[in-house]
Amino acid sequence: MLMPRGAVYYSIFLITGEIVVNEVNFVRKCIATDTSQYDLWGKLVCTNFKISFITDDPMPLQKFHYKNLLLGEHDVPLTCIEQIVTVNDTKRKQKVLGPNQKLKFNPTELIIYCKDFRIVRFRFDEAGPESAKKVCLAIAHYSQPTDLQLLFAFEYVGEIYHNPAKKVNGIDPGGGGGGIGSASGQQTPLFETYSDWDREIKRTGASEWRVCSVNEGYMISTCLPEYFVVPSSLADQDLKLYSYSFIGRRMPLWSWNHPNGSALVRMANIKDVLQQRRIDQRICNAITRSHPLRSDVYKSDLDKCLPNIQEIQAAHIKLKQLCVNEPFEETEEKWLSSLENTHWLEYIRSFLKHSAELVYMMECKHVSVILQEEEGRDLSCLAASLIQVMLDPYFRTIVGFQSLIQKEWVMAGYQFLDRCNHLKRSDKESPLFLMFLDCVWQLLEQYPAAFEFSEMYLTILYDSARISLFGTFLFNCPHQRVKESTEFAISKNIQLGDEKGLKFPCVWDWSLQFTSRDRLLFHNPLYIGKSAPCVQNGAVKTFKRSKKNYSSTLRGVPPALKNGIISEQEFLPRRNSLILKLKPDFLQQSESQSNSMEQYFRDWFAKPVDLHGVILPHISGTQIKLWKLCYFRWVPEAQINHGGFITAFHKVSLLADEVDMLNRNLRQYKSNSSLQGNCSELDQSRMYFRANSLNDTSGAPDFLSSSFPFSPVGNLCRRSILGTPLSKFLSGAKIWLSTETLANED
Repeated sequence: MLMPRGAVYYSIFLITGEIVVNEVNFVRKCIATDTSQYDLWGKLVCTNFKISFITDDPMPLQKFHYKNLLLGEHDVPLTCIEQIVTVNDTKRKQKVLGPNQKLKFNPTELIIYCKDFRIVRFRFDEAGPESAKKVCLAIAHYSQPTDLQLLFAFEYVGEIYHNPAKKVNGIDPGGGGGGIGSASGQQTPLFETYSDWDREIKRTGASEWRVCSVNEGYMISTCLPEYFVVPSSLADQDLKLYSYSFIGRRMPLWSWNHPNGSALVRMANIKDVLQQRRIDQRICNAITRSHPLRSDVYKSDLDKCLPNIQEIQAAHIKLKQLCVNEPFEETEEKWLSSLENTHWLEYIRSFLKHSAELVYMMECKHVSVILQEEEGRDLSCLAASLIQVMLDPYFRTIVGFQSLIQKEWVMAGYQFLDRCNHLKRSDKESPLFLMFLDCVWQLLEQYPAAFEFSEMYLTILYDSARISLFGTFLFNCPHQRVKESTEFAISKNIQLGDEKGLKFPCVWDWSLQFTSRDRLLFHNPLYIGKSAPCVQNGAVKTFKRSKKNYSSTLRGVPPALKNGIISEQEFLPRRNSLILKLKPDFLQQSESQSNSMEQYFRDWFAKPVDLHGVILPHISGTQIKLWKLCYFRWVPEAQINHGGFITAFHKVSLLADEVDMLNRNLRQYKSNSSLQGNCSELDQSRMYFRANSLNDTSGAPDFLSSSFPFSPVGNLCRRSILGTPLSKFLSGAKIWLSTETLANED
């Protein structure tokens, strides 16, 4: 846990560098949608890190709360706030508050719209009018900083450097700890050093590739990492020369190597039209020479075959409005068609489909693939990551998945600052990272035994991108971190020594947010590790899914949909169907190659699944689903008590724990050691839900629901004001309003 700054300050615990900037007493937090009897009374506090509601009242209707060590039950990080609306229901006035704005009326209500789909509402009926106004203005000011260095992470890390004793449990704030107690005890490689890239080359067997240090000190490109991998045949001098022709000087970046020698490479567009053909040919020749079979290179233009960031952002806004705007009863009849009209699932399908086709090119055709995109730092992050998740089982482990995000997103220059809109003023906002996590969830849903992590892990990882403490998701590129933190260090008289900028806490050190017990929820009890044999009739056998069981799931499915890949003839949309017309991805491929690809998918889906080999997605309309835990967790109407996937998760956890207990007992018996000597091992468990004894038949805990481990109580309050729905009260405007759609009334 981050070190408290003092014992208790107005009943609120503050982490290092956190200060209270404003507060107001006698505030009422709205809990239920149709009554005030469950509302809580307390104090609303704004700090430079979060807004916090302090109350002595227990949360009603709630039987379980998943605790974050950084955030209390009623806390919202400032970077998670999307919009702030103040209302005076007596004067019928309302205003969307921006930074440094004046508020000419005394608010009777404050509505906080959050980026994670929450709506939190507070009433000031008994609070002092001026105090209520001041706290609203403080929240608006601190949640919409005008400069990157005003984000809380800088305040925290500055305090740490001035007071080294305040480090968390003695851990370096920039460490990349595995963080959740993986059995291997591995650290997550951050790919900030030459050695991390060199190890990845050796892990994948990319013998004809080398680590390049030509960008050391960011001398060539400010949006590339200092170290990256290039074909061995390309000299540093050539790279320097070619770099001027690429947008952003982003030279080709190696991502991964297939065991057959095929490479996955990312590349920005060449802006120099006169030199385009020559440089393109030179790069392709170098990649070809790096292949043991000297195979051809296949180039995929992602800008032409995938939705752009604006389309993805528009789909996300529609999805958000659909999930939380109005009570489900008002939209139930047309909900599925409304979901289809958001295009969110269609775009999920597009990314999965295109990635699967590129897997075919590498796996079956043995050719290297270049992912080409205008700047090479948006769609290629998502596509490259998905391809590697499908091809490499290492990236389906916890440490491997975290290293994949470091390699393909953080170090490759994905613009987290702009795309997550941490400063609330970017017109470049787009939820590409969320879409990636959603695509991975689709694969996890289809192949649960192939992933070490759970959907709770994916959801909490998404939430962590909205906490302004971690440097992992705070910057547009590594160079920005170095530049901004160096400037900050100089302004605060911090001596950096040989360090390249300040070191921020790393999100992969999960111990900063959760206890070791709570982190067990990140583990998937269905996961079958490579070293997890089973014993049958005295013989040790590795897990293998039977063809009979697998084929039975395909009965009754049209032949063209059994492989999950929609053929060209089936691209046409059907009424009330989620199978929509997709952009053709391989316009230049011959009919024979198209047939070859389809045959590859048919053959693959006809075989038993190798959980430690390639996995391919099912992408028919019924098999691409809405990620309910992520999008519905705050919706009371969508919550199913004692239902949802968590009920299966609970039962499987108990079974897995019983198996672990048996294995520990067997090991103890064979070693002829006393039970007392091994009591610590016998008490260990990798499961959150544990069996009390062998053949434990106890029922599911009373607090389990489809929202577990989250709770919708008080997190999505759409209660009416003066008997009028909020959306109609505000001139018919929808939530997540803009200043254009909501008139600011003074």
